[in-house]
Amino acid sequence: MGNDQVKEQDSELQRKRIKIDLLIHDLKVPLAVIEAGITSLLRRTEKYGPLTEKQEKVLLRTLRNIKVSKTLVNDTLELGKSREGIVNPLEFEISKLIEQTLIEIFDLADSRISENIKSCIGLQQLKEVLQKKGFLLFIDEEIWFEKVCLDEVKTKQILRNLLSNALKYRENQLKLSVDKEGDWLIISVKDDGEGIPSAYHKKIFDSYFQMDVNDFHSVRGHGLGLAGVMVLVEDMCGKLILESEEGKGAKFLVKVPLTFSPSTVR
Repeated sequence: MGNDQVKEQDSELQRKRIKIDLLIHDLKVPLAVIEAGITSLLRRTEKYGPLTEKQEKVLLRTLRNIKVSKTLVNDTLELGKSREGIVNPLEFEISKLIEQTLIEIFDLADSRISENIKSCIGLQQLKEVLQKKGFLLFIDEEIWFEKVCLDEVKTKQILRNLLSNALKYRENQLKLSVDKEGDWLIISVKDDGEGIPSAYHKKIFDSYFQMDVNDFHSVRGHGLGLAGVMVLVEDMCGKLILESEEGKGAKFLVKVPLTFSPSTVR
């Protein structure tokens, strides 16, 4: 295949990606309108009339799913940026990253915990709230208030996907550890689920990979999320490591450099 043909194919792929990204972007408008309408029905009963308990339950479930859809849209657009090698480093506090990610996750899974997290005063109180749900947070007070310069959107997306997976596959407990080693930020997410057989350690990072539906150790659902996490981590010049033994849960270790050079920011 000649250079002209390769360039033509690359150009066509680029046009298709732009069309897809535009379609995904346009989904944000109707989702925002639907969310605003449902929120009004729930909060402005003096204008729209009272709701029965069943009606409120249905609307709240719909609202949660709209938030899930918005998250998927934003995640897909961010992966599109990663394909172009775009990294936007900004300074932010590690505490805000963790708190905001936890609120987003539990706002969909258990809104009561989400509200409890919002009302927490200090790291110790947050740890106690999470521990009641089998979620153990390990981070030193010094690092909790430290500021780092990273792509905040990508870092939050990485953390959210790993935590969502761990919550899905855990039996009783989930551990989140955040630390620093030299110029690296280290994030570890571990669950106590059935684990991932070594034969599948590489394959689960492939987009849309699903194990045999008849396989007892099904990890369906890991696929696209982990493939996206791998893309984001690599885009930030980081490393994603899986440690898992059959029957002993899974641990995902993310190492991201805290220093950027012109060669790492594109």
